[in-house]
Amino acid sequence: MGAFSFFRNVYDLDTLDTRFTVSSTTPYQTVIESRNDTAAASKERAAKWKSRPSSSESRWNTPEFYLYLVVIGLALPSMFWVAYNASNPSHPNYRNYERYLSPGWIPGRKIDATDTQYHTFRGNIPYLAALLVLHPLLRRLYNVLIYRVNTGSQASRRPTLEEADQRLNQRASFDFGFAIIYLLALHGVSAFKVLGILYLNYQIATTIPRKSVPAATWVFNIGILFANELCKGYKFADIASLLWTFLSGGLIDESSGSLVNWGRWLDSYGGLMGRWEILFNITVLRLISFNLDYYWSLDRRSASPVEKQLDPSSLSERDRISTPAQAKDYSFRNYVAYAIYAPLYLTGPIITFNDYISQLRYKPATVETSRTIRYGIRFALVLLAMEVILHYDYVQAIAKFSPRWAEYTAAQLCLLSYFNLHLIWLKLLLPWRFFRLWSLVDDVDPPENMIRCVSNNWSTLAFWRSWHRSFYRWSLRYIYIPLGGSSFASGLDAARSVLTYVLVFTFVALWHDIQLRLLIWGWLIVFFMLPEMAAGSLFPKRKWEGRPTAYRMLCCVGAVANVLMMMTANLVGFAFGVDGLRSILAGIFEHFSGYVFLAVACTVLFVGVQVMFEIRESEIRRGINLKC
Repeated sequence: MGAFSFFRNVYDLDTLDTRFTVSSTTPYQTVIESRNDTAAASKERAAKWKSRPSSSESRWNTPEFYLYLVVIGLALPSMFWVAYNASNPSHPNYRNYERYLSPGWIPGRKIDATDTQYHTFRGNIPYLAALLVLHPLLRRLYNVLIYRVNTGSQASRRPTLEEADQRLNQRASFDFGFAIIYLLALHGVSAFKVLGILYLNYQIATTIPRKSVPAATWVFNIGILFANELCKGYKFADIASLLWTFLSGGLIDESSGSLVNWGRWLDSYGGLMGRWEILFNITVLRLISFNLDYYWSLDRRSASPVEKQLDPSSLSERDRISTPAQAKDYSFRNYVAYAIYAPLYLTGPIITFNDYISQLRYKPATVETSRTIRYGIRFALVLLAMEVILHYDYVQAIAKFSPRWAEYTAAQLCLLSYFNLHLIWLKLLLPWRFFRLWSLVDDVDPPENMIRCVSNNWSTLAFWRSWHRSFYRWSLRYIYIPLGGSSFASGLDAARSVLTYVLVFTFVALWHDIQLRLLIWGWLIVFFMLPEMAAGSLFPKRKWEGRPTAYRMLCCVGAVANVLMMMTANLVGFAFGVDGLRSILAGIFEHFSGYVFLAVACTVLFVGVQVMFEIRESEIRRGINLKC
């Protein structure tokens, strides 16, 4: 295999996640078995070729796309050059933020590590890499020295039910023990706060009347989101102060009380991450998943894989998620092992409880060493890209420290905003990819969170499907579908569907952080979905079957408008806020040059969207439809 072929495989969708290339109803084991079956592989290729859309002939080698290639070839270097010039030491605004830049590893350049999330991740990469190696090694030692199981028939691909139960108990017991140690190391004495919340949630699922479980689960967990924020992690000193005031009747200064001093002493043992509540939101999703999976399982005890005549060792992803675990699997040990599963505890991706238990019982066929290595190389290349951009584009430092937007040209304002969105995408992508890589090394396959580059999105609906995909899938299963989904068959159905979207995105915004700008972001996303939905109803594809090119051009114009709206919403929610965006827009449209640049930018976006369309058509020709 040549270098070009290898890197092509590194950037193949199958390397990113097999869920993108194989139907959710197809067990991946059948894909593996068909690799050595030449006849079956030929039939599959022939079926995909015959089922391709008749109007989906490739446009890559056409004069139209040669022109687009020229435009992109000129636009990309220009975009980087404009952002680079805005970050040069010669720029008048440079002195305002220079002191916040850090020494870089590229000669002659400093690095913009002012973003707190990326700065923390970057500084802990050596320790995270050590964990990625040590955690799986410790599991193997545990399996050999402490909890040995019968592996007599493990060479076969069909473990017995008894062997599967032994594997589940072996892995869950290690995950439980490691979870307790991991919590204590991360949060110190605050680990007991986390375990207390987990215990209360478990009691809601298993002890209160069954019909009250869903409502109680949602009230408790949303309440936890607010309580964590308002009480700032329940500091022991604050708790002691309240108790001291109550016990003394407010007659003695609590600051000098021994109880308060003891509380402060406890707070000093906060572990590596004393502010445990910051990343606890991801755990809340797992708590809800456990409770609702358990609740739904009570009506579906007869839906085991064996009784449904399925091979439990070779379930499709859909069956792993929808098929309830056995009654004995909903134990407190398994619950804690799942909720605090070390590789996914801090940032995800999110995996449902049913899926987690299924993967503990049977190793997923999708975990293959060669694919995991390619995935690791892809992660390293993304990290390199992030580092290089931060050495040459100081947009985060510019935006954070009292920027003077009037000193930037319209082109610089637009492209600084554009690159800011890319840096937000990269800073989220990197930890998600790393922790998923750790999970894959540990033989658990969670969903990939980011399918497309942030620049490869033109639809608001599709963008939501591809950005933080595991959260999107979680929202579908536990919020969107239980609320009735969406339908626009009538005015009443349309109103109900819009309300459903509002409720979903309100929860999504509150889950991210309890801030007004994120609520505005969530509602803007819903508002910007409406024109796309309306356009789909007014201009259905079936009415343009005789004019495919005209329809493609029409869709592209609408897509450009969509891209601008999505950029606006995400800049409000995750970058500048409403006031900051207003200042930037005022700077762009202050002079006529701003209007000229906007026209040029829309032209380039038009070309880019055409390329996005063709990328998706190319995937469809390969039998892949990601719907995003």
